[in-house]
Amino acid sequence: MNIPNHIAIIMDGNGRWAKEKGLPRVAGHRKGVKVVRNITEHSVRLGIKHLTLYTFSAENWNRPYKEVSSLMKLLFNSLEKEIETIISNNIKFNVIGNIDELDSVILKSIRKCILISKDNTGLQLTLAINYSSRNEIINAIKLITNKVVDQLVNENDINEKLVSSNLYTSQLPDPDLLIRTGGEYRLSNFLLWQSAYSEIYVTEKFWPLFSNNDLEAAIEEYNNRERRFGKISEQYEN
Repeated sequence: MNIPNHIAIIMDGNGRWAKEKGLPRVAGHRKGVKVVRNITEHSVRLGIKHLTLYTFSAENWNRPYKEVSSLMKLLFNSLEKEIETIISNNIKFNVIGNIDELDSVILKSIRKCILISKDNTGLQLTLAINYSSRNEIINAIKLITNKVVDQLVNENDINEKLVSSNLYTSQLPDPDLLIRTGGEYRLSNFLLWQSAYSEIYVTEKFWPLFSNNDLEAAIEEYNNRERRFGKISEQYEN
């Protein structure tokens, strides 16, 4: 198969899976963490270069306090537990989002994972935490505006490349394939700029049920797509 260079995943359905099982929502999130590990390790085996996971959106703060507290605790425990997995698989760890608003203990753990794995050369695993694509774009506009005011950039120099270089994902290629689990057909404020020409694959399966075979099925579907980037088929055939 032609393996996508960058796969992004909206991991949806943890709560609904738990509800169907008669379990508390946090049980779905715990199960989802195990799937993250499996999919990450399988991505390494497949030779995927970049994997970006929508972990916690800026809007998720609006959920019930008990659930948010459980999610933050689960995030911290997962980061501490998976450091060895990151190192043994030669994974480079990265985070995008407004992480300065996170608890200092979690922030310290994130920075430790980033520092320990900074020289790794394999899969780059990026977690989108406290992430909002609209806020990311607004932040980029502010950065560029300041550069124009400081006469570091001419307004006529503002183009797609400049905007991209001021986003959280400035060091990442745009995703080739965006997967959403749970059957919903929306982007949910995730990588709005970056996904302009991504192939989108939606599966009805909830994230806790997403398997290595499901990842390969998404990649197989990606292989059956014709990516034209606004052109027509004949232009590529010639």
